[in-house]
Amino acid sequence: MKLRNLMEEAVYQAIEEAQKNYQFCTCEKCKMDIAAIALNQLPPRYLVTERGDAYARTDLIELQKYLDVLSTVIKAINTVSKRPHHH
Repeated sequence: MKLRNLMEEAVYQAIEEAQKNYQFCTCEKCKMDIAAIALNQLPPRYLVTERGDAYARTDLIELQKYLDVLSTVIKAINTVSKRPHHH
């Protein structure tokens, strides 16, 4: 068994989705900064069992929850784009 934060996967997926519609630096450093900012704003969704995984994924697929994740990621993209940690 392994402890996982499903929200982490959702944030990385939302970052990949945002790349299709927004112009921002997609270097590994910026993507990690975006993920860290977004994850600090979102509630964690820890799970251990496969049953918990299925339930949490179904819950996260709900449109409003997905939009919350995507909205938080877009705000994080704007923050990182204004002040990237590289030149």
